[in-house]
Amino acid sequence: MKSRSKTMKRETEGKTEIENYVIPVKKNEDYEMTIDNMGYDGEGVGKIDNFTIFVAGAIIGERVIVKIVKVSKKFAFGKLLEIIEKSIDRVEPVCNIYKNCGGCNIQHIDYDAQLDFKTNRVIQVINRIGKLDDVIVHPTIGMESPYNYRNKVQLPASNMNGEVRIGFYAARSHDIINMENCHIQDSVADLVVKLTRMWIKEFNIESYNEENHQGILRHIMIRKGIKTGEVMVVLVTNGNNLPHKEEFITLICKKIKGLVSIVQNINTDKTNVILGAQCLTLWGKDTITDYISDFKFEVSPLSFFQVNSIQTEVLYNKALEYANLSGGEAVLDVYCGTGTISLFLSQKAKKVYGVEIVPQAIENAIKNAKENKIDNAEFIVGDAEKIIPELIDKGVKADVVVVDPPRKGCDKSLLEAICSMNPKNIVYVSCDPGTLARDLGILDELGYKTLEIQPVDMFPQTAHVECVVRIEKKL
Repeated sequence: MKSRSKTMKRETEGKTEIENYVIPVKKNEDYEMTIDNMGYDGEGVGKIDNFTIFVAGAIIGERVIVKIVKVSKKFAFGKLLEIIEKSIDRVEPVCNIYKNCGGCNIQHIDYDAQLDFKTNRVIQVINRIGKLDDVIVHPTIGMESPYNYRNKVQLPASNMNGEVRIGFYAARSHDIINMENCHIQDSVADLVVKLTRMWIKEFNIESYNEENHQGILRHIMIRKGIKTGEVMVVLVTNGNNLPHKEEFITLICKKIKGLVSIVQNINTDKTNVILGAQCLTLWGKDTITDYISDFKFEVSPLSFFQVNSIQTEVLYNKALEYANLSGGEAVLDVYCGTGTISLFLSQKAKKVYGVEIVPQAIENAIKNAKENKIDNAEFIVGDAEKIIPELIDKGVKADVVVVDPPRKGCDKSLLEAICSMNPKNIVYVSCDPGTLARDLGILDELGYKTLEIQPVDMFPQTAHVECVVRIEKKL
């Protein structure tokens, strides 16, 4: 076994000790190993002489040969070269560019095993990070058909050596993997990509170069209303100029069934952020319409709207169940966004207060409530940590608090403010198990016990998992 030694200095009670330890693997060398765990991003994990190796594409139980590509003090990354013994959960990916594309990363795992992986991931972080060992974690709710579920896709465009490339970025890079069809997005997006590629070639449309900030076309975005069938096509451009846009409109209108909107979004910033603030409607409506359950929503290019409409309904109904409303409660919806969860809660609550720091989102929430004839929801712009004390001063008491934060989770000060309202129930909707576990640990210290967690598979074929959590005030 090849190895290398390193010398490490360690501070102990004011004294510097020299500790020799051996890293048993070397970069660019090949090793045989067994995969005995899965990492949070869906990669296989194993050990060589008790030294951890992460191997993308490997599955628990497999015996593999890997090439070490990166070594750090505590772990290394290996490239999968050969599978000596295959897992029974290994399947052939349906996508022919799967190994290169960064759009999804666990398509090589049987779908039932994907769901088990996500459930186990939640259990592990709740125990390890949250230090909670008596929480019920239910099996992850999956989809009947875990493909073609995305109602929105955003794809970068480039021109490399005369080849028009439109597709997802390769994993951990900005190299675009050219895509003819994608098995996790709606099939209408495949046709839009094909037509856009034809238009770029015919009229020599210059794609954006992020290194020199030159070129016109940055991204193509396609939205589809799953229940209405309405389609929106958005071209994101580096400036107002869009040559041959009339030809693009004619082509797309002729070929795309259900098309109701073509929009130019202008983004002149040197940024990885896809959309700019300005939208110009080139043809049709400014928005498309879609439904979650019986609630109607107008969706613009800039609107946040869950990309998996089917599983969103599952997620929100579970949040409503965990809120355990009887009709007389006041509910506070923190990070309410455009009011989607607030509208669900309004069905069984006496009053819903939605708080969101983004003014445009609150404007959309107010419109959505009006569109759906909801008169028991009030939406407030501002930082929840400041709004909550103001509500308390006004005599507002929240019987139930629902929180749906971004991936970073909640600041401790926000959790303290929520608990200061003394709600009987808290429902936490999370898109990241790690930050969820951290926050549940804090809530436990603040007097709120986590009872059960329901993972929901919003993004099949990827390692992402969302959760709904039922939390009650301790007696």
